Amino acid sequence: QVNLEESGGGSVQPEARPRLTCSISSDSTTTLKCLAWFRQAPGQEREGVARIYFGGGRGRLEYGSSMKGRVTISHDKVNNLLNLQMLRALPDDTATYYCAASKYDCNWSLFEAERYDYWGQGTQVTVSS
Repeated sequence: QVNLEESGGGSVQPEARPRLTCSISSDSTTTLKCLAWFRQAPGQEREGVARIYFGGGRGRLEYGSSMKGRVTISHDKVNNLLNLQMLRALPDDTATYYCAASKYDCNWSLFEAERYDYWGQGTQVTVSS
């Protein structure tokens, strides 16, 4: 059993630094190796934002090409949280942001949303003045 729940969304002004959080709950038999953030604007394809995966006990980070330098993904091991720190929000960042997870290593493209086994319900981020 795996449950993902996003929080931290809302209406923010341009250049704000919202921090999105995904609370991860899983049973003892499930090990999640690939954790990711996606986003989707109305009428648009779901877009991979960033992901973190684990090899040798250490996390490895990957960002979507348009996201490099604009967001930071991190994992809080103690509280089992997946965070997405937006560094400078812009109107084009307006979208529903989803947390996703997989039991398997991230051996696929960041943009292959269908590879992920578990999803949260999403949190809406609206960037406007």
